Amino acid sequence: MSASAQSVLSARGAGVSFGDRVLWSGLDLDLAPGEFLAVLGPNGAGKSTLLKAVLGQQRLTAGELSVAGRPPGRGSRSVGYVPQQKSMDAATPLRARDLVALGLDGHRWGLGRRKAEDRRRIAEALDAVGATSYADAPIGLLSGGEQQRVRIAQALATDPEVLLCDEPLLSLDLGHQRAVSAIIDRRRREHGTGVVFVTHEINPVLDLVDRVLYIAGGQHRLGAPAEVLTSETLSDLYGTPVDVVTVRGRLVVVGTPDSAAGPCAHHDPPEPERRTPVRSAVGADR
Repeated sequence: MSASAQSVLSARGAGVSFGDRVLWSGLDLDLAPGEFLAVLGPNGAGKSTLLKAVLGQQRLTAGELSVAGRPPGRGSRSVGYVPQQKSMDAATPLRARDLVALGLDGHRWGLGRRKAEDRRRIAEALDAVGATSYADAPIGLLSGGEQQRVRIAQALATDPEVLLCDEPLLSLDLGHQRAVSAIIDRRRREHGTGVVFVTHEINPVLDLVDRVLYIAGGQHRLGAPAEVLTSETLSDLYGTPVDVVTVRGRLVVVGTPDSAAGPCAHHDPPEPERRTPVRSAVGADR
């Protein structure tokens, strides 16, 4: 059996461009069941665009993409999606369990009456992320970490084969980062769910990552963290000297000021011996 037949997400020569601007191209990828793929790169490189393509919200301009053996499509129950965290207003008229329920029937018109099977799935998803105790609380009154747990429960409600996470640790403190990472890791290990994890900060999940997809300047590199997160590889991607160093157990990427925002940076004259953190740095404090 071929690798693509065994994968939960497959890409062949995939690419997205807008006019003359190429975000990424020639992407060949087979995501195995239970694999944890971290997607890294500077702002605007096309990381979120990749997630949109898998969700069926962005058409490829080249190549092919399939999810669980089928073309991407909106409302696919094979894909769970955890969006970037945004604080919800305290007056939002939704309970935590209502938000999870939208993962099951949010694509349908009207309220309808939920079946016993749907109620069971909602309860199981809330339990899986440790959110049962505040299932009936207004979502806007929950902490950022609690809201993120509920968003993950929403993404898991359909028992997806692929879980897409767009900066799921953003704005969370260290304790909640660890808790959210552990939830996602447990899901993929126990259920064989493939994880595509877009992040600017790989350190909290570095021990969980199987492979890294680094996108920059219209190019990409795919491989094990030790293969991709090197000075040589990132210097090649950015087209400028970039150093990868370890500081107190944290990976930090540093480069010249011109490389700070990737290929679209405003070019000020560099100071010859000065090095500053790349904004998209792996592990850099922001």
